[in-house]
Amino acid sequence: QVQLVESGGGLVQPGGSLRLSCAASGSIFSINTMGWYRQAPGKERELVAAITSSFGTNYADSVKGRFTISRDNAKNTVYLQMNSLKPEDTGVYYCNVDLRTWTRGTWRNYWGQGTQVTVSS
Repeated sequence: QVQLVESGGGLVQPGGSLRLSCAASGSIFSINTMGWYRQAPGKERELVAAITSSFGTNYADSVKGRFTISRDNAKNTVYLQMNSLKPEDTGVYYCNVDLRTWTRGTWRNYWGQGTQVTVSS
């Protein structure tokens, strides 16, 4: 069983910062890519940032230079540092982890429960 627990969301004013975290737990054998997606009301879920097992990163163009994704393999945790936040960053942020468990030999994709980020004055 795998569980992803997200934290760090909340209300912040434009230009402010938030740090999201997502901790994976369970019978985890190996974690490949970890990432963050977001979904604004009425819009499709979009990739915000991703980080590979070798610490390579990808960012959506809209967040480049403002967001930083990182991971702590010892804690099975991925972070998203969000700076210079804009109202357009508002949405539900979902952690996504590609991992393999001890009991299931194939790679599977797991989602966190989502955490609300609201950027508003």
